[in-house]
Amino acid sequence: MNIFVTQLIPQSGLEILRRAYPGFRINSEERVLGRGELLECVKGADGLLALLTDRIDAEVLDAAGAQLKIVANMAVGYDNVDLEAATRRGIMVTNTPGVLTDATADHAWALLFSIARRVPESERYLRAGKFKGWGPLLFLGGAVTGRTLGIVGAGRIGSAVAMKSRGFNMRVLYTARSPKPRLEAETGARRVELEELLRESDFVSLHVPLAPDTVHLIHAGSLRLMKPTAYLINTGRGPLVDEAALADGLRSGVIAGAALDVFEREPAVHAELLKLENVVLTPHTASATIESRSKMSTMAAENLIAGLAGQRPPNLLNP
Repeated sequence: MNIFVTQLIPQSGLEILRRAYPGFRINSEERVLGRGELLECVKGADGLLALLTDRIDAEVLDAAGAQLKIVANMAVGYDNVDLEAATRRGIMVTNTPGVLTDATADHAWALLFSIARRVPESERYLRAGKFKGWGPLLFLGGAVTGRTLGIVGAGRIGSAVAMKSRGFNMRVLYTARSPKPRLEAETGARRVELEELLRESDFVSLHVPLAPDTVHLIHAGSLRLMKPTAYLINTGRGPLVDEAALADGLRSGVIAGAALDVFEREPAVHAELLKLENVVLTPHTASATIESRSKMSTMAAENLIAGLAGQRPPNLLNP
């Protein structure tokens, strides 16, 4: 079998592939392949292990050839793969759900505390030698305990973020296509429409998948609905947020702050966001724990091997 892995992944996944198909090919550099490189490297592949940074569309599928059987995407989201085009060509597509839930939820909380308590901003201040002693007004931030947490999209990750709020005695609001009885029973969460959530929440955390109707879900009008003391956290997908509108809102005090792990045009970040102190920015590392990424690579490799063996992969998206 001709297998191509688009970028280095944790060794746990590579070892599984090596035992099954010792001759697999891999981009051994820690970088995203350029478009032309990707189109060349996928030629003749029976199986493709891709990452969320790879745009796997009809052009790539056709470049691979009619023998391509499976695209194993090492991510829970799959907006980078044209699922319809793959299905039309009889190509299986898989993802890696579940294994990054807690890691991503933990990072959302790290971002929430970082922006509320101005942690990166105050650390930069100290490292620059500006700290001259304690002061009663020095880096005052927002309280977390007892506040209202708004979860936009209460799937696996959104629900995990909400569950972790119990230690901080928070009121929880959430949006979802259907009620979440367990979430409501364990946290007292209440399902509401997005506008009510934005108006009432002190912290708004985004966890909906990227789809045509969620692009710029948070725009200038959405931000104006929020409290001027509120904070926005995004560990979902970058295009959920209109970054230009967010930069304007942060600069003018429409909301107090934001913390983003994902960006509208990754790896680029809106230039105006980079100038602001009331925003925390991390480089798409929400799932970056050793345990989580190892499990993701293992799951992607197992999906790939099952598909090539003529079996139904455990995480098949287009049966």
